[in-house]
Amino acid sequence: MVQSQSPNVPVFPRFILYAGFCFCLIPAMQWRMKKRIALASDHAGFTLKQAVLADLQAGAYDVQDFGVHSTDRADYPDYAKPVVLAIGNGQTDCGILICGSGQGMAIAANRFPFIRAALCRDVDDAELARLHNDANVLCLGERKTSVLDAKSMIYKFLSTEFEGGRHLGRVNKLGSMCN
Repeated sequence: MVQSQSPNVPVFPRFILYAGFCFCLIPAMQWRMKKRIALASDHAGFTLKQAVLADLQAGAYDVQDFGVHSTDRADYPDYAKPVVLAIGNGQTDCGILICGSGQGMAIAANRFPFIRAALCRDVDDAELARLHNDANVLCLGERKTSVLDAKSMIYKFLSTEFEGGRHLGRVNKLGSMCN
């Protein structure tokens, strides 16, 4: 099955018979499915989370919001855990975690061996986290990041693919460190 230009709308290939041979004609459309993103914050990251949530939902992303849903006090490990578990079980492709500085969420997320969480302060950090480290969680600090900068970092993080090559061996070592 091939994806149409509209995300998650299947287009089935056509088969034709010609001179006794069966040919499969696949429409020349971009293969694209919505990227699935897990998103969460603690109370100190709530305002920034809400600001980026609307943009993500309006874009080509399937966003699961794991909270918080107010500025009432909340502990960051309680909100990092469901995000990383959603990534680990294949429910989502990647995650975005936001707290006051970003540090607490990054530390909590990196407790799991299948997570490579990167605390990013600028677009270059976000790009390199994906290119060289195959980061699957972007961590941001509301107290350290403007809404505009956060949106730029998120876009760069989500649109950058892992480079592999010389970095692949290093990334594989990260996964084996817990064994």
